[in-house]
Order: sequence, then C-alpha cells, then structure tokens
Amino acid sequence: MTTIDRDVAARLPEIRGPLSAAVVDTLAGGRRDDFDPEVATGADPFGEDLQLALHVCYELHYQGFDGVDFGWEWDSRLLGFRSVLEHVFLDGIRAAVPGGDDVGGLLDDLLVEPADGGGVSHFLRDEGEWWHVEEYFAQRSIYHLKEADPHAWVIPRLRGRAKAALVAVEFDEFGGGRADQAHSRLFGDLLIAAGLSDGYLAYLDHVPACMLATVNMMSLFGLHRGLRGALVGHFAAAEITTAPAAKRMDQALERLGAASECRYFYTEHVEADAVHEQVLRHDVVGDLLDREPALAADIALGIQATDLLETRLTEHLLGAWSAGESSLLRPLHPLP
Repeated sequence: MTTIDRDVAARLPEIRGPLSAAVVDTLAGGRRDDFDPEVATGADPFGEDLQLALHVCYELHYQGFDGVDFGWEWDSRLLGFRSVLEHVFLDGIRAAVPGGDDVGGLLDDLLVEPADGGGVSHFLRDEGEWWHVEEYFAQRSIYHLKEADPHAWVIPRLRGRAKAALVAVEFDEFGGGRADQAHSRLFGDLLIAAGLSDGYLAYLDHVPACMLATVNMMSLFGLHRGLRGALVGHFAAAEITTAPAAKRMDQALERLGAASECRYFYTEHVEADAVHEQVLRHDVVGDLLDREPALAADIALGIQATDLLETRLTEHLLGAWSAGESSLLRPLHPLP
C-alpha cells in the first residue's frame, strides 16, 4: 500500500451537525462568523457534533489542515466559539464524575486490577478477531499518531522536580532523541504492518465521538494553565493503566499472528510505562501537590475524567462488537 506522509496536513473532515458545520465550513472558506453560542450551549457535551467541532478547533494547534490558513489558530471569533464548546464539554465531565480531592486514593485504586477484568484488551486477548484489532488500531490512531504532544503543553506550567520529571517521561515518549523510536512513529509502523494507513488523522471520519472525546480532554486540559493539575492527573492515570493493557494487547497480537512491528509498539509500552508510572506518581504528582496543594481537586478531576471517557469508549467498542457490528462510523471492510 502507499504510505501517506504524516508531515502532510490532513484534509478537513465531513461535518456531523451545525456546530461542526460552523467550524469546518468556515475553515474551508465557505462561510465566516456563523458561530451561534446558543446552539453550542444546548448541545450534547459528548455528542458527535460538539466533539468533532472541538477536535477541529484543537487541531489548529497541532498539525492543522490542508488548505487552512495558519491565521485561524488565533482568530478571536473562532476562539470565542471554541470557548463555549469547551465549557459545555468540561461541565459535562464535571457533572459525570464524583469529584473530591483524594488523589492518593484514586491512584491506589488504579493500581488494583479486578481479577475478572472485562476491558477491550481482555476481549482482544481472549476472543477478538483481526477485524476487531484493525478497528481498535484505527480508533486509537487519532491519539497515537500525536502521542505525547498534548502532554507537552503542561511543561511550561510546572516548576522544579515536577517539571524535570515530566520532561524525562516525555523524552522517552518522543523516542529518547531517536525519531524512529518516538511512540507516534512506532504506531505508524504498527499501522503499516497491519495493512492500514499511517496518515495523520486518516481515520478521523471513521471514529465516533467517544474516541474524539478522549483526545479532546487532553487538549482541553493542556491548553488551559488553570487545568494543569487535571492534565497531570490524566497523564498519571494513563501511565499507570497502560502497562497491563499493553501486555494483554501483545498477547492478543501474538495469538493472532500479527507482525512484529504491531507487537513492538505494545512491548515498548510495557517496559516504559512501568517506570513512568512511578515517576509521575511520586516525582510529578507528589512534587506538584507539595508546591500547590490546592490543585488536588484538579488532579483528581483529571484522573476521574480519564476513567469516565475511557469507560465510555470501552462500552461503545464492546457493545458494538458483541452485537457483531462495527465500532466505527464507517467500517474499514465489509464485516465477516
């Protein structure tokens, strides 16, 4: 297959409602300033339309879109509309999580996996078929092809040991100075080996809102200094839970006879994230709480939001697959 150069900006996605139409059509040059905050205020915070609109707005701070002028990144009208979308999304998250400030207790809970776990990696390890794996790869490509980028936003917002330790983790995520070992590159290699496109956002029109929301959460927390604690909480939660899931994914891929490039992405995470977990918990979260104890509730929010959105994604994936249906808005192939 032809490999798409990930350095080439993605095309704008197809719209999913009035909010995404306002953003996408404006960026495409078809309209301007058609941003109705009242429509956004009443939108489903986790719905297809709002999540796509927010994702497109955020992407202007990453790789952008083909044919879209750089000036839109800081356009005051678009930023004002994005702010309304963000408030709806953040309010939805806050309303759906228990809150509190027991950071230690929340992190302790993440370290305990139930003996009868039933997540996506369990399903893929025990009974998943190759088409399930392909869909999972396509879903996760929306994040993994920019892996570590959202977390970099928090670096200038930290100080002391917390900053130094988080940079050390990010250095590993970016391949320790080796471009071919950056985790985003490793996932690109995985996609190619699986017969899929490694094009940046190649599957944006395929993935549902529950996947977009997990990435939008990182961008939301990262782009707002006032939510720096939430991003740290999210990062810690992600690193604590990644290694066990990555081990199961490797077992799933071994059972299905996947190429070594597919397995290497996950085996690399088993080793790296076991170390990252300790660094983030003690050196990043611990030091941040010592310096700014008032951020405990925000760190807790990041941990709880991660669990909320990953649970929503898991329920969608397993619900679709158990019914013999595609988890994607557009299936990659006719289903078996």
